[in-house]
Amino acid sequence: MRFFDPFAEIDRMMQGVSGPGADTMPIDVFERDGDYMVRFDLPGIDPDDISLTVENAVLTVTVERPWEDTSDVNWLVRERPAGKHSRQLRLGRSLDASAMKASYDNGVLSVLIPTREEAKPFSVEIARDMHLALED
Repeated sequence: MRFFDPFAEIDRMMQGVSGPGADTMPIDVFERDGDYMVRFDLPGIDPDDISLTVENAVLTVTVERPWEDTSDVNWLVRERPAGKHSRQLRLGRSLDASAMKASYDNGVLSVLIPTREEAKPFSVEIARDMHLALED
């Protein structure tokens, strides 16, 4: 018998979190009623420069921040990364990537990933005064 572990999906999603892109694309992840929300901080990124794909149960977010033409300045601090950056999250088997939704507002990309209906916990009604038999 297998029991539903609500934290297993978060653990699976977070396996790739500390990899490449973590410093240029910080995220928050939370779960509510079996649906997962992932929020990516992408300040200054044009929504047309964001690519969101899923392949082999891996969610990939790729962005491109253009380089500023600053050939005539002396940089004192330059921490805002430019160029192409990507971040990947491995999706658990119980998540429904085909029903995923995304929106972009005020520099934050929000991705809603629902749990498959068949993967959600459910109750089974117990019949009284009834004998069940295995069918051939």
